[in-house]
Amino acid sequence: MKIVGRLLILFLLFMSLLITFGNRGAVDNYLMTKKLDKLKAQNRGITTENNELKNKIMLLRNNINYIEMIARNELGMVKKGDIVYRWAK
Repeated sequence: MKIVGRLLILFLLFMSLLITFGNRGAVDNYLMTKKLDKLKAQNRGITTENNELKNKIMLLRNNINYIEMIARNELGMVKKGDIVYRWAK
């Protein structure tokens, strides 16, 4: 009977180690949950960036004032009749 009891204890110890540290065990589940949370946060950031880009696309397609602002600020263009000042270095 002592052998059966020891085998049962060894079996239970082995199973508890397997459940805790094995593939799809408690530790693996914790790590996967953390990874999933990180991926969800990354996904939210990409979704926000996509929405901002969609808004910019709509402005570039439909708003002439926005196009003019981009041309002036980012491309350095000027409109006919504007006075251009050059800074001497």
